[in-house]
Amino acid sequence: MVPPPPPHPKPIEVFDMASALAPTNIAVVKYWGKDAARGGNTPINSSASLTLDPNDLRAETVMVASPELRSDELYLNGRKVDVKGDGTHAKRLRRCLATMRRRCAKAKHPPRSSRATSSEELARWGVRVVSRNTFPTAAGLASSAAGYAALVRCASELYGVRDTPAFSLSATAREGSGSACRSLDGGLVAWRKGCRADRADSKAEQLFDERHWPDLRCVIIVASAAEKETPSTEGMQRSVATSPFLTHRAEAVAEPRLLDLQKAFRQRNFERFGELTMRDSNSFHATCLDTFPPIFYLNEVSKRAIACVHAFNAAQGRTRAAYTFDAGPNAVVFCENEAAADAFAALAATCFLGADLSRRGLRGLTNAPEKLARACRANPPSDALLEACGGTRGGATMMYLTKVGGGAAAPLADSARDALVDASDGTPQARGREAW
Repeated sequence: MVPPPPPHPKPIEVFDMASALAPTNIAVVKYWGKDAARGGNTPINSSASLTLDPNDLRAETVMVASPELRSDELYLNGRKVDVKGDGTHAKRLRRCLATMRRRCAKAKHPPRSSRATSSEELARWGVRVVSRNTFPTAAGLASSAAGYAALVRCASELYGVRDTPAFSLSATAREGSGSACRSLDGGLVAWRKGCRADRADSKAEQLFDERHWPDLRCVIIVASAAEKETPSTEGMQRSVATSPFLTHRAEAVAEPRLLDLQKAFRQRNFERFGELTMRDSNSFHATCLDTFPPIFYLNEVSKRAIACVHAFNAAQGRTRAAYTFDAGPNAVVFCENEAAADAFAALAATCFLGADLSRRGLRGLTNAPEKLARACRANPPSDALLEACGGTRGGATMMYLTKVGGGAAAPLADSARDALVDASDGTPQARGREAW
C-alpha cells in the first residue's frame, strides 16, 4: 500500500523568519578525500572553484524560528526530511544549526526584528528550514554546496551572526558540506585545507571576484538529472581507503596546480586555464577509477562531451572551451568568451539535445531557449565537426547557459520567499519543490 502523505505542518503565530540564496560552485582544482585525523569535514588538499551566476543555478532557503516548534524541521525540494536520525542531511543540519545557535546565544541582544526577548531565547526556538534548488539535486552539480551555503547565510540573518576574527561563516558552511564554504563568495574561490588542529584555518578565500574576468562563460550539459549511484562522501571514503593515487594527487598534483591556475586566471590566459582545468578533472576521475572497487561517475554522454570539447578546440585552432566534471556525469564547459560559448553551445545542442532547435522546441530543455536558438542559427556546426563529436545521438536532458557570478546573498525576493513559505503563518508551500 502507498503510505499516506505526511500531515500538513501546523501554522504558527509567533515566529522570526529569514531567507537567503546561494549559487552553486564548480571546482576547477578538485579535492577528494577528508582528513580523518583533523576531522570537521577538512580536506586532504586545497581546492579552487568558480561560482556560477545565482540567477541561473542556486539554492533558495527560508528559515522560520518559533517557540511553537518543538523540534527542528527540514523540507527539501517539497519533501519533508527526517532530521532526528542518522541520515546525511540530518547530521549535517544539526551540526550547522548547533554552531549558529551557540554563536547566537553569546550575543548581547537578538536582531532588532526578532520577537524573542533575548538571544538565548532565540537560540532555543525550534526552526523550520524550507529549501529548494533551481537545478538537479545530487547529480554532480554541487547542489549540497549551494544548499548549505544558503542555510548558513540564512541562519546568519536569522540569528544576527556575522564573520569576525574569532568566528567564520565559511568554516561553519564547511561543516555542512565541505565545498559549501566556496559558495559564500563569487568569482574564483580557494578552499584552503589549513593545518591547525582546531581547523579554524580550513576555510574559503576569494582569490578574484566575479568582475575580474567578465568575458568568461559556461555551458552545462546535463547528461543525467538522477541522483548519482555513489554519493560523494561514500566515494571519498572508499578512495581514501583503497587508492594509492589519491595521496600522490593531493600532494604532488593538486596543490601546485592551484598555484598555476591562480596565475592563469590572474592573467586571463584561457588556453592555460583551460588545460589545467581539464587535466585536473581527468586526474580526479583517474583517482575514482584507481579506487577499489572503481567508481564510475562519467557515462557515455560524458565521454562524448569530452570528445566534443576536444573536437571543437581542434576546429578553432586553440583551446576556447574546457570541460570539467565533478562527482557526476554532467559536463561543465567553461568558454573563453560569449562568441566561443555560443559556438560551442550550438554544437552541443545539435549533438546532445536531439530536439527541434527553434526557440519553441528548446523550451524545457534549457534555461535560455531564445539565446540558445539564436546561437544555433548563427553557428551551424559542420558535418565534419559533428562526425568528430559522434553525431547527433542526443542523450542529454538539459543544457544551461550561464557565467561566473556573485556569492550567497540575503534576503530572497518576496516572490521567491513566498514560493517556499507562507509569510503569514510559517507553513511550507507546495511550490517549494525543485524549480528546474
